Amino acid sequence: MAYRLTATLAALAFAPTLAFAPTEALAVDLKLSHQWSTSDVRHKVAQMVADEVADDDINITIYPSASLFKANEQYNPLSRGRLDMTVLPLSYAGGQRPAYNLTLMPGLVKSHDHAARLVDSPFMEKLEEIMAEDDVMVLVHGYLAGGFAGAEECVTGPDTVKGKQMRAAGKAFEQMLAEAGASITSLPSSELYSAMQSGVVDAANTSSSSFVSYRLYEQVKCFTPVSDYSLWFMYQPLLMNKSTFESLTEEQQAALLEAGKKAQAFYLEEAKKEDDEATAKFREAGVEIAEMTEAEFNAWRDVAKASSYKEFVAETPNGQELLDAALAVE
Repeated sequence: MAYRLTATLAALAFAPTLAFAPTEALAVDLKLSHQWSTSDVRHKVAQMVADEVADDDINITIYPSASLFKANEQYNPLSRGRLDMTVLPLSYAGGQRPAYNLTLMPGLVKSHDHAARLVDSPFMEKLEEIMAEDDVMVLVHGYLAGGFAGAEECVTGPDTVKGKQMRAAGKAFEQMLAEAGASITSLPSSELYSAMQSGVVDAANTSSSSFVSYRLYEQVKCFTPVSDYSLWFMYQPLLMNKSTFESLTEEQQAALLEAGKKAQAFYLEEAKKEDDEATAKFREAGVEIAEMTEAEFNAWRDVAKASSYKEFVAETPNGQELLDAALAVE
């Protein structure tokens, strides 16, 4: 009897601490994976979200530099709930969802401000409906941009690439450049420096950050930067597993959405800054700067309509509807 009484008293003594257990149980640990280094703007966006929600019982552990999942292998774990969050070029998942290839399509986005309007449009709503089918949602929208560089000559309108050996960032850009008369060499941007140095590649298309980080200003004579009219924009959002988000408390969901809103504004400004810094770096190196005109942009879009747009519509369910929705955003 004494033993039972002692056990009962011990249980009662412990009972007050149980009142705090539900609050502690609300704390959640999330895993966020991406392929970028910790100095990259995409990591900074992820870190900003993590820092913003740290006081809301949400602990986000970031795995940079493809340390958890390989660069091209993050969408499936995310959609299956094995990964909670990722920063990913959505076109990487174009094999599973052809509609996503529209997020790296030449001439679809003219400028960063135009990209911001696309994000807040029926076009993006259609993409988000497709993501939801895979149990994926967007927490932070973001586009990064890029330009062209020529080893000997400027790349502006379609007539400037005919006969050139070119490297392009993305299948749709390869299709467009080939339609304009260029020959395509497929290689990663990390190999562009040596390819241009040896004359294997005459001109290239890649992101502003890659142009700088790989010091391509040492190998080219002309740079076509991101300006009022630019061809290369790549949608690279911070995504989250939808079921994971919905399992959180309303307060935690609100905290994540607010953090995402702040990070999205930061992302847009940093993306513009990267483009400006790239232009300044090439100019400092004595490289000619040749901005694309509206007429040249429109000429490229006509070439894209006859090549990459046509291919996209042919291989994508509801492809024409999606393309029209994107082109409708002015």
